[in-house]
Order: sequence, then structure tokens, then C-alpha cells
Amino acid sequence: MFAGKGKTMNKPLQDVVVLDLSRVLAGPFCTMILSDLGAEIIKVEHPEKGDDSRAYGPFLHNRSLYFLSINHGKKSISLNLKKPQGRELFLKLIEHCDVLVENFRPGTMEKFNLGYELLKEKYPQLIYAAVSGFGHSGPDSQKPAYDILVQARGGIMSITGWQNMAPTRVGMSLGDITASLFTAIGINSALYQRTKTGLGQKIDVAMLDGQIAILENALVRYQAEGISPKPLGNRHPTISPFQAYKARDNYFVIAVGNDNLWDTFCKALEIPELISDKRFCNNRLRTENIDALNAILEPIFTAKPASWWLEIMEKSGIPCSSINNIESVMQDPQLLARNMFVEVNDPIAGTVKIAGNPIKMSSFPDSAVHEPAPEIGAHNKEIYCERLGLSEEDLAELQKAGVI
Repeated sequence: MFAGKGKTMNKPLQDVVVLDLSRVLAGPFCTMILSDLGAEIIKVEHPEKGDDSRAYGPFLHNRSLYFLSINHGKKSISLNLKKPQGRELFLKLIEHCDVLVENFRPGTMEKFNLGYELLKEKYPQLIYAAVSGFGHSGPDSQKPAYDILVQARGGIMSITGWQNMAPTRVGMSLGDITASLFTAIGINSALYQRTKTGLGQKIDVAMLDGQIAILENALVRYQAEGISPKPLGNRHPTISPFQAYKARDNYFVIAVGNDNLWDTFCKALEIPELISDKRFCNNRLRTENIDALNAILEPIFTAKPASWWLEIMEKSGIPCSSINNIESVMQDPQLLARNMFVEVNDPIAGTVKIAGNPIKMSSFPDSAVHEPAPEIGAHNKEIYCERLGLSEEDLAELQKAGVI
């Protein structure tokens, strides 16, 4: 059923309940996506320290903005899975949940006697999503992993940066974020399949696998050329000119993605003679002769400020952009119009702007304000008493015993 004109539906995951055992980034970023799409996220934290990222900076009024930005709008319960009573509570919670997300090292849940093979026997409808560094199979599945390790091992660092310089890590946690996205895709696919089969399944996403999946054309370039691709700075390996150039004052980027744009580009720069130059008359030749082409273009661009060239390019329909710092990004009119900076009103940090939901859907309005991140165990009473039927006295005893 489609929503009628002018009508809105609930968010697509409105009735989905996710038990989130993950911490730091790869798992929590995934459950943040599910939360933005309407799922209820019950975040399980250790009673004493909670998610490790609560101690990660930057801080504002002693509140971790790192934790806030990824865990806003979730519910938190405290639970110690090492305690037998904690395991019993966990199994009762699973009865009320559609999805379990964890990013422990493979084998950890089995040590708690809560691995997928055991859980699926009693809860065949459960969707069990596991995010790890190297996956739940293979000779290195037990190795510890961090973002920089999978960026290195997966080849991303070998093609990032400039030749004759140290290998470069991408400037954000690409290994974690990529795994988060693939896990969210897997969960949504499993939820859809469950509507047909009634059965859940295990989703096994490795950070390292995700790096291979996004190598784009590097794999086939190696096979076509017989040598491992090298870093190319800020230019594209197979399209030219498609890179950053230095103007008189600042850098800017252009993307001449086809031969028609090349003709337009040459006319805009008043160098029409390059259109018929045999070195540059098609994209393949321009890429092969990029050094010669840049020797012509670079002196031209440095003669005028970046704003001059951006205006020329935009008037001619040449894809181009300034290179924004984060301050400029947060003031970008296009991003503001797309509601990509939303407010979180935290009781300690105050009003903080975080990234909005990039998935715009016609079935529900895109909120400009998000709920804050929870305190450790803030929803113990709601979850344990209202859903599992425990009394407040029970909670007090469990807390005293270090279970919650």
C-alpha cells in the first residue's frame, strides 16, 4: 500500500525492536541508521563503564560528543552478561526483539553461551547481525582489528595520498563506517526476507571485506595493467581532467567527465586549440598524457583566484567545487536546505548540531531535532519492569548484585 497524497506513514522500521550489544563505532553507527529509520534501539551497556566511547573526545561540559553523535535517540539498559542472572535477562529480552547487533570479537557471544547457533534454536525468527574486523570465518577471524588496520590491509592506504610519501589513512573511520552501512543493508534485507519465510538469519560483516568491496576500479586496474595501482594525489585514475587545481589563492576541483564537457571546458578557458590536440582529443589520451595537460592548465589557473574559475565553470556547466573546510560545510546552503545538520538538546552539553539523516523518504517528515543520547541504564525501569514484568524491588536486587 502506498501512502495517499498528503498523507504520511510511520517510519519504515517503526515496529522493529533492536537489541544493541555493540559499542564504539561499527555497530553503534549501524544501529543509529536503523534508529533514524524508525527502529527502537535498546542499547545494552556494562553497568559500571558503559560503552567505551563515552570516554572518547571531543568533550563539551565533560560530555562526550563522540558518543552523543552516534547514540542519540537510543534507549540504554545496563546488563552484565558475565553474571548468570544477566544471561537469563538477556534471553528474556530476546523474546521481545527482532534484531540483535553485536561487534564483539568472534567467539565472545559463544563464551556467554549466547551464540547464534544456540539462539536460533529457540528464536528462529531472530536476525543476528555480527560486525567484526575479519569476519566469523577464515584463519584471521580471531585477530583484533581497528579502522587503521583494515584500511592498511585492505589496500585503501596504498592508493590514498601522494606518490613518494608515506601511506595515508583516509581522514575518517572508513573501515568502521563502511561495515556499518553494509550491516544496515543486510539487516533490512533480512527483515524483508523474514516477511516471506518467517525466519531470521545470521549476518556476518567484516570490516576488511567492506574495504575490498569499495576499492572501486583498483582491482580491475591491477588486472588490466599488471601492476598495483599507486596513489594519485587528488586526481582520478581513469578520467581527466578530474582533480584539484591551485588557483591564485585556493584550491578548487573540476570534473570533466566526458568528451563533450572537454570541448566546453576548453572553450570556457579560451584554449580551443586543445580540443583537436591529438594528445587530448579523448578521455583515454588525456589520462595517458595528464602530465602534459597539467603543464598547460596549472599556469592558467594560478593566474586568477578560485572564485573566478568557479564562476566561469558554473556558467559553462562544468562540474566544479570549492574545497570546503568543516566550518564552511556547516554553513553550506545546500546542506542546510537538505536538513543535514540537526540539533540534539543534551541536558549537560546543551544544544549540539550533528549530521542529519541522509536517507530522505516521502513517507515521513525529516525532523530537525533529535532526542539526546541516554545515560547508562536510563531505561532500565521501562524495559525490565514494563516489558519483562520485573518489580522495582527486583531491579534494586539486580543492581545490588551487579547484574544491571
